[in-house]
Amino acid sequence: DISDSKVIGNTFQKNTVGIYMEGSSRIDFKDNNFKENGWALKLMASCDQNLFQANNFAGNTFDISTNGNTVLNELKDNYWDKYEGYDLNKDKIGDVPYRPINLYSVIVEKIPASVMLWRSFMVTLLDRMEKILPTMTPDEMIDHSPKMRPYDFG
Repeated sequence: DISDSKVIGNTFQKNTVGIYMEGSSRIDFKDNNFKENGWALKLMASCDQNLFQANNFAGNTFDISTNGNTVLNELKDNYWDKYEGYDLNKDKIGDVPYRPINLYSVIVEKIPASVMLWRSFMVTLLDRMEKILPTMTPDEMIDHSPKMRPYDFG
């Protein structure tokens, strides 16, 4: 349980879980790299009022997973390598919001043994269906301004 903190300028790379949060609130995550993790973030439903802004998420199996349907945290201006949107007005911000929690990550969180199906046709089909009809993933976990290119934190 951590509250009222800032996590700025870190790299979380090649971990099973980059950050596991339970009962944490009012933490600002900014200018961080989440690379090649199993789960970049495991954000439990007991966490609220956390802000994830201007971070890079690249090469993670799952960007975010959660154990609840209501997640009261904010995603803003992050780069997501799995984002498949477009930028028609060339402002370097995606024109379509990004939902980083996919249906398969919700299933794995509830039934850990289902991780055996990773990279199967069924999982690909589930994730494609969820993009068309997003009903089983938390509505609140949306980045309304995903970046089209990764940040260079140099």
